[in-house]
Amino acid sequence: MLVVWLTSTFALWLAVELLPGLTADGPWPLLACTLVAGLVGVVVRPLMAELAAAVGWLAVALVAVVGQAVTTYVAMVLVPGISTTSFWSALAAAWLVAGVGTFLSWLTATATPESFTTSLLRSGRRHGPVPDPDVEGVLFVQLDGVPFEVMQWALQSGTMPTLRRWIDSGTHRLHEWRVQMPCTTPASQLGILHGSCAHVPAFRWWDRDLQRLLVANRPADARVIEDRVTNGRGLLADDGVSVSNLFSGDAPRSSMTMSRLELSRGSRETRRAFAWFMVRPDGLARALARTVAELGRERFQSVRQRRRQVQPRVHRSWTFAALRAFSNGLLRDLNTAVVADEMLKGTRAIYVDYVDYDEVAHHAGGLRIESLAALADLDEVLAVMERLAGAAPRRYRIVVLSDHGQVQGNPFSERFDVDLGGLCARLASEQVAAVEENVESWGRVGSLAGDLGTSGGPTSQAAGRVSRRVDRHTTGSPGEQGEEAAPLVVVGSGNLGLVYVKGQERLTLEQLHERWPALVPGLASHPGIGFIAVTSDEHGPLAIGAQGRHALATGQVEGVDPLAPFGAHAPGMLAAAMASPQAPDIYVNSMLDPETLEVAAFEDLVGSHGGFGGWQDHGMLVAPADLLAATPPIVGAEDLHRRLVGMLETLGHRRPVAGAEGPVQAGVPAQRTPATEQTPEQQVQQQAQQQAQP
Repeated sequence: MLVVWLTSTFALWLAVELLPGLTADGPWPLLACTLVAGLVGVVVRPLMAELAAAVGWLAVALVAVVGQAVTTYVAMVLVPGISTTSFWSALAAAWLVAGVGTFLSWLTATATPESFTTSLLRSGRRHGPVPDPDVEGVLFVQLDGVPFEVMQWALQSGTMPTLRRWIDSGTHRLHEWRVQMPCTTPASQLGILHGSCAHVPAFRWWDRDLQRLLVANRPADARVIEDRVTNGRGLLADDGVSVSNLFSGDAPRSSMTMSRLELSRGSRETRRAFAWFMVRPDGLARALARTVAELGRERFQSVRQRRRQVQPRVHRSWTFAALRAFSNGLLRDLNTAVVADEMLKGTRAIYVDYVDYDEVAHHAGGLRIESLAALADLDEVLAVMERLAGAAPRRYRIVVLSDHGQVQGNPFSERFDVDLGGLCARLASEQVAAVEENVESWGRVGSLAGDLGTSGGPTSQAAGRVSRRVDRHTTGSPGEQGEEAAPLVVVGSGNLGLVYVKGQERLTLEQLHERWPALVPGLASHPGIGFIAVTSDEHGPLAIGAQGRHALATGQVEGVDPLAPFGAHAPGMLAAAMASPQAPDIYVNSMLDPETLEVAAFEDLVGSHGGFGGWQDHGMLVAPADLLAATPPIVGAEDLHRRLVGMLETLGHRRPVAGAEGPVQAGVPAQRTPATEQTPEQQVQQQAQQQAQP
């Protein structure tokens, strides 16, 4: 506090020297003015934050810009010996004080996780005592896309000292969990939060029921996906909150969560937490400085990759640089501010998704220096949360996990001069509607714009315009999707491709061969494709490669097993994916280089996930040692959901949820069909899950 006071005073003196409309009679009025400004801020900032939360995100932005000017101006009026000719001089002085103060704080080593924690504690509201302080809270922190092996490296290299300290002390253990197919955030998060991965064959797909493209990071589509599996007993159903996720986990409250944005446009809680943080000059300056720094860092790293001729690599555009600056700068701090507010409130369970590593890894590569540096930044976030827990009204247990891994490789189109849509069009001699552009990052912009808006008025209209622009990126333009008359829809999801024939029913291998004789053989024999998966009238689900095939129902292999390079778990997990009613007519998994363990993504990405190959199905979990046993191994997001629910039950969280069917059980997502009444597809799925167990 002393350092902040003195640096703010120096910054105000500098403003007096530089700004013609600002005068002071000596150093004592400057010291008094900065002191009074701090005291005035204690009273004024809460009022401005509450007003901004009620009005909308435009008011939040306005408060962030002029909030400190208001407190500085009031202090100048109250303190004799210092004066200003206009409010604009006060505004300029406030910005100068914030900028210089932040820079000097950095020079004096106060711009640390400790100072950020202090800022959050000063910015946060004081809540009353919780009714059950003896019940420990759980904070689930998802580090999006971090493979188990990369986490091991980070812990050994010193990149993540906070997490390493937890493990060395024995309070936490590092576990590996096997990610189901598809290895995507929608499937994993739906399984982790709701206990079921059903109906999610990729990140986006052609939905036979709706007869349109379904994209998981569009609010309306996320709601459809969640409604198909939820039964009110999700991971966060018992006084939980979902922060920056695709799905809610049945949480009573959500912030920047895709599936909840369509219910009521805008979250007052999100705006309030954001305003409380941004109304402070150090909060605003920190957010702006980190965002600009991330933009400059990305451009420098992109040029360095090109100069060094690093391979594999992809073009890293200014658009990606801006999206990375948003996700790894502003969004990271906003997520932390919302989590801080919920911890100080005593919320029982919090699940938050940090996309920093995944965002960088997609365009730089999961094993590159810049991607690993993102983990160091996330370790600082964990340090902040650890300190926040000390001020919370209940003790918090922190669980760190990833939803999937990552794998590197040059994109399919770069390797073979044709994308998957073009290849299918050539083999089938048909017009194809292809959607293969990466869209993950755009959805995060839309979630923030939607949740900072209000249900009416100009802020809602502005948020709507932003959301519509994001929708155009996430769904693709008509030219990218092809004409409506195209009978084939080809969708890329990392190194997993999906080929759909428009219609209500999935075509079998025999029907596909009758309509397009060259399509299946051409895909299976292509050097960029490891295997394809189809359903046969005679043999059931099949994995077909260039030199053999694998019958998933019986395990019979003819020729060379196309699934052998992808691990012993591949047949069972592929069979479970094929049993989904939303599975495509043809699943396409890219090749796997046996020497480099690289794949060929069907999107323009150097780091990808979706199918099999490399570490993309190697998830990690750092959990309290006393809440999770080391065995048995965790297989699939549904199994991980059951383990996490078991932690909550151990801590006394779970209770009957209003509207839920039957009593709350450990991770049981819905009433299961008895084995004697199962359909053939359900029997195959059950068999596949049993085969997937090590």
